[in-house]
Amino acid sequence: MNGIGRKIIIADEMHPSIVPDLERAGFEVDYLPTISREDLKECIHPYAGIIIRSKTDLDREMLDLALNLDFIARAGAGTDKIDDSYCDEKGIVILNAPEGNRDALAEHAIGILLTLLNKIHISDKQIRRMIWDRVGNRGTEIKDKVVGIIGYGNMGSAFAQRLSGFECKVLAYDKYKKGYSDQYAIESGMDQLYEEVDLLSFHVPLTDETMGLYNFDFFNNFEKNIYLVNTARGPILPLTDLIRLLDDGKILGAALDVLEKEKLAKLNMEEKDRFNNLIERNNVVFTPHVGGWSFESYKRINDTLVQKIVSLYNLN
Repeated sequence: MNGIGRKIIIADEMHPSIVPDLERAGFEVDYLPTISREDLKECIHPYAGIIIRSKTDLDREMLDLALNLDFIARAGAGTDKIDDSYCDEKGIVILNAPEGNRDALAEHAIGILLTLLNKIHISDKQIRRMIWDRVGNRGTEIKDKVVGIIGYGNMGSAFAQRLSGFECKVLAYDKYKKGYSDQYAIESGMDQLYEEVDLLSFHVPLTDETMGLYNFDFFNNFEKNIYLVNTARGPILPLTDLIRLLDDGKILGAALDVLEKEKLAKLNMEEKDRFNNLIERNNVVFTPHVGGWSFESYKRINDTLVQKIVSLYNLN
């Protein structure tokens, strides 16, 4: 680690605790949450570390200008804003903080699943319009269902733990892990998920492999018609395919914290048509990519990143 001056730039908005925490550990910190890409390109060269959230893309062009960079710290779990293979070439360490927001995301996933299954979003709107429809808003229980989890890392395992009180069977599939059965989930192959699952939840990163992976053909492998929760990343699930699956009844309902394209003001006409199709459906629930972003996790992510940065430089 060259750690020249141990200077760190923070290029996205963070909980205010991070600056004094890093300064107490001996780092010089420049907090520039509104910095533009062009300005960042001009000033990134002297920094040993950069901390980002979701605004900043650290691609090959930017990394070539980061002449002294030891690490990139992502305030959250996903690292899809970072060219990780090029970081490997340049010896830049990537740090993230899934431990900081896994609990927030797990609780949120339970919340939107319960909202979907119990039609809470529908009955709330109806009652505000003086409509009292008990029969039409009868719910579906999680108890005795089979829940499938794809991706059994921090997020998937935290979600499984929250499910333990619902008396359901939890099957977990993770392509890159072995021997991860625990008291909350049974390690399973995809064939078992295809055969048994009633409810499916995604907890995978966005990579070249997962981009668009969970498409029309994927879901038609399931023997049952299923409910879906996606709190992972939007582009893993093409909305064109989701609409077809909802039309066919293969997906009975979808709880979505993420979308294929989340800057709604920048949707083109075709994208707006897909979005409008989904928002007209009572069996789709949306939240604005806030699953891992509770008031508590906002601070906890800082704590996790600071610990990892300090450990990187053996400053413990």
